[in-house]
Amino acid sequence: MKNIKPRWIVMSVVLLALLGGVWRAMNNKSAQQVAASAPTVVQTQVELASSDVMKAELREITQGLAVSGTVKALNYAVIKARVAGELKEILVREGDSVKAGQVLARIDPTEYQRRWSQAQEQALAAKAQMEIAQRQWGINKALVDRGFISQTAMDNSLASYQGAVATQKAAMAGADVARKALDDATLLAPFAGVIAARTAQPGERVSIDAKVLELVDLRQLEVEVPLSPSESLDVRVGQIANLQLEDRKEFVTAKVKRISPSAQAGSRSVFIYLALDQPEGLRHGLFAKGTLGLGKSQVLAVPLSAVRTDRAQPYVQVAEQVGDQLQVVQKTVTLGVRGMDLAQTEAEAEPMVGVTGLAEGSTVLKGQVGALREGLRVKFTAASAAP
Repeated sequence: MKNIKPRWIVMSVVLLALLGGVWRAMNNKSAQQVAASAPTVVQTQVELASSDVMKAELREITQGLAVSGTVKALNYAVIKARVAGELKEILVREGDSVKAGQVLARIDPTEYQRRWSQAQEQALAAKAQMEIAQRQWGINKALVDRGFISQTAMDNSLASYQGAVATQKAAMAGADVARKALDDATLLAPFAGVIAARTAQPGERVSIDAKVLELVDLRQLEVEVPLSPSESLDVRVGQIANLQLEDRKEFVTAKVKRISPSAQAGSRSVFIYLALDQPEGLRHGLFAKGTLGLGKSQVLAVPLSAVRTDRAQPYVQVAEQVGDQLQVVQKTVTLGVRGMDLAQTEAEAEPMVGVTGLAEGSTVLKGQVGALREGLRVKFTAASAAP
């Protein structure tokens, strides 16, 4: 009896557990049936603003190539020391405007003045020797004609005279070299411009070709743009670019002036040079980015963001009149050229794409609206009417 009683207790507990599981399962199934029979809330209308749509119209699309580069002065020079010596004075600083030929700096000329004086004296001595040899040759020429001296003596005097002439010319050339070294001790501006950098100070001893100053002419600026060889094939002289400098809101216009005939070794980049139409207020070394127009096409265009690609074929969503209601209709389109509509304002500007398969004047929903169910009714806000 002691063994039988615990066995019945265990079996009773197991039976109660099974009955509880069955009851819970039946309750869950009943709840699911109730939920399935409840009506599903389906969105039947969407409210849009006029800024959410755009008319599909014929537009002049400028096909563009994204470019970026550095603004550089057409005339730019690094003023270097042509002779070695102590930098006596520098007469300009960064930002100073200078004229062509203006004195910018001086190197101590004492040594070069002495060399020039020495070369001048040597040239005078050589000239005196040449004059003596010339007179002697003239005398010997007269004597040989009278038979007082031999032809050999006259030839020797002629050779001495010719040697003296050559010595005098060499001395004069040496004097010219010494004079040039003296002139090179004064650094002059090669063209009118603005001092961009000063890399040496008075009192320093500079060597030949040591950098002293940088000079730029801001009246003529251009943008140096590197392109890949494949991108450069479509670029032509005269094409127009819209550029943005250092993330400023204003755009400036530039024109392709020159194209490098070869690719750079290593990087394989091809440089093109865009001349800026209005360089006033710009600076050498600024960063520029924008779009280079490669061609124009008159096409039926919509915003590129409005084209959806979550199906096998691209499509756009349009608000179309169906019966007495305005509904969302999905139109399959074929994409064409891409570019910018330069007639748009800066606030409206966005990439456009030419499409076929869409009626002109269709009200296209922009990409910011997102994907909507086809057949959804469209209502425009009371504050803004449909375009």
